[in-house]
Amino acid sequence: MEMVSRIAMVLVIVGALNWLLIGLFSWDLVAALLGGEATRVSSILSRIIYSLVGLSGILLIPTLFRDKESAGPEKA
Repeated sequence: MEMVSRIAMVLVIVGALNWLLIGLFSWDLVAALLGGEATRVSSILSRIIYSLVGLSGILLIPTLFRDKESAGPEKA
């Protein structure tokens, strides 16, 4: 189950980083790699939300490298 959780976390982080690229540069990395229109036209509010989700993904990167014991809630 831990492997599935790590794979899910990687996918979430990649998705968040893609949203960051959309928010900052209006460029969709996934569409560029897999085919489709890589540029998007978005409102400023949606670009702010995309950027915030992307920054959250960056903040989650260290959780991939935590030990199994330290990833859970701390015990008193």
